[in-house]
Amino acid sequence: MKFAAAIFALIVVALIVPFFIPGAGQKEGVDPNANLPWQVAVDDRGESTVFGLTPGTSTLGDVRRQFGDELEVAIVAEPNEVGLLEGYYAQVALGFVLAKVIVTVDAKNEAISEMRERALKAKHMDSTTRKITLHPDDRAAAEGLPIKAISVIPTVNLDEATVIQRFGQPDERLVVSASRVHLLYPRLGLDVMVDADGKELLQYVAPRQFSLLSEPLKAGAGGGASAQ
Repeated sequence: MKFAAAIFALIVVALIVPFFIPGAGQKEGVDPNANLPWQVAVDDRGESTVFGLTPGTSTLGDVRRQFGDELEVAIVAEPNEVGLLEGYYAQVALGFVLAKVIVTVDAKNEAISEMRERALKAKHMDSTTRKITLHPDDRAAAEGLPIKAISVIPTVNLDEATVIQRFGQPDERLVVSASRVHLLYPRLGLDVMVDADGKELLQYVAPRQFSLLSEPLKAGAGGGASAQ
């Protein structure tokens, strides 16, 4: 499954609660001003930290410790593809922001294939995509694997102006359709997809690995990119 496109298989209808209104998503015990989506720290080694996690370094176990034990872990695969090992939260409080969170685990295809052979069950997420539950031994082993991407699906729709207000002007604006545009922030390792007809998606990788996001997008968009 294409990395940049694979996350879209997990986008589902979100709860209708405010995303960028301070106080709206506050939960008891959560600092509303910490771990917000636009609080991205970048170092000179091409690493970034967001939500207290560092893509490429933090493990699936670190994700569980940061966000809680509600983490669901499975292989998500389309027909004739090995699939991706992913962790999923139906709702996480990111400061005062409520969102669905998906983390993609950095696991080799050979390892995922072996996990599939030992898997307990598989269920269809839609007409083509399958969600495959891991064997308990593989589930435990996955806790020590690093994550390579963090994806956030906010619980309400965003517009481009709001994204730019929070993150600044993007380095590149990639138009893929009349309703969908990607705002690329390679210095942050961030791609924000704004969709006028659906849900928005924020994807974080280590800045040094930004090509994981940008290259598939540009290949699929033809000549739709416009530099800012």
